[in-house]
Amino acid sequence: MFREIVRKKQALTREECLDILKREKRGVLALLGDEDYPYAVPHNHYYCEEDGKLYFHSGNSGHKIDAIKAHDKASYCVYGEGEPSDTWALNFKSVIVFGRIEVVEDRETVVEMTRRLSRKFTSDEAYIQEEIDRHLHRTLLFSLTPEHITGKRVNES
Repeated sequence: MFREIVRKKQALTREECLDILKREKRGVLALLGDEDYPYAVPHNHYYCEEDGKLYFHSGNSGHKIDAIKAHDKASYCVYGEGEPSDTWALNFKSVIVFGRIEVVEDRETVVEMTRRLSRKFTSDEAYIQEEIDRHLHRTLLFSLTPEHITGKRVNES
């Protein structure tokens, strides 16, 4: 069902892909939007090793939320900062996750995954708790359950 990577020599192992998903903070979430136009939006994420899912938090309305509710298939692309070469080229690693996306209803999970995601950006637990207390009522959490993960080394030169 999913395509094989064409440049097999550039393929990343599953472990390398998961390391990038855990380490990097942001990527681009691609959904099927209005009138079946692709809708891709930059997003931050948390990869949960316990269940193998990616978690995202968001406000509770808008184009992205409507797209998620209408179509459960999504892809998410993450790539590292990379290393410059001696020329204009950049060498980096990228990962694409294909899967099914859904809204998480369980409030305990919403709080826990929001907390874990926030820790990627700050270690200030008091600040994190204050933000959760202030915004939980209007926060939506959604998860992407991977069906296929692929990654590769990109050498632009």
